[in-house]
Amino acid sequence: MGERARSLTQAPAGRRGPGFVDEEGRWVTLKDPWIAAFLAWLLPGLGHWYQGRQAKAILFFVCIMGLFIYGCYLGGNRELGYARVVYASFRPGDMRLYYLCQIGVGLPAMPALIQAARVRQNKPPLWNNFMAPPRLGTDDDNPPTLSRLCYELHAYFDLGSLYTAIAGLLNILVIFDAFGGPLFPESPARKEQEAAQDSPSTAAPAEASETPGAK
Repeated sequence: MGERARSLTQAPAGRRGPGFVDEEGRWVTLKDPWIAAFLAWLLPGLGHWYQGRQAKAILFFVCIMGLFIYGCYLGGNRELGYARVVYASFRPGDMRLYYLCQIGVGLPAMPALIQAARVRQNKPPLWNNFMAPPRLGTDDDNPPTLSRLCYELHAYFDLGSLYTAIAGLLNILVIFDAFGGPLFPESPARKEQEAAQDSPSTAAPAEASETPGAK
């Protein structure tokens, strides 16, 4: 069990908005939770930076973006184009459900939407097919089809898809943390207090007993 007692306390005199006292004794204001959540989706860690939680912002950015970039590196090359595992396609025969998870990282996955819009308009993809959806039809032209991508990249296509999807899902948790504030462990004193309130009293009132005596 945990509590948000310190995270949602009222600000001390001279400060505005709910916040919490961090490990170093500094008051951190959570500011607008909706803006923090939007910024956290736009770029991992940006919502926490907006709230003044720089350590967490750097941690989330490095871990999530590192995982996402590594997945993009696995799922592409110079010949086929980079980041081919991140693309938006909901066409018959190519329903890319992975992208629903990948879009969780926000702005870094947005080029896939631009590339998908160009393909729908019968325009050639930009940036050497970066995050471009694979071409439908026979495999005799560029951009390559999905079958060719899987053949050329082997297991790295699946690994890149998985890593980028996990990065997007992890950022959903980061967004929730930016919106709701940190969760602190419950203090031992509070645990003992709640246990004392919940447990029934073991001390029974003393009852006076009368023993019949001879008169």
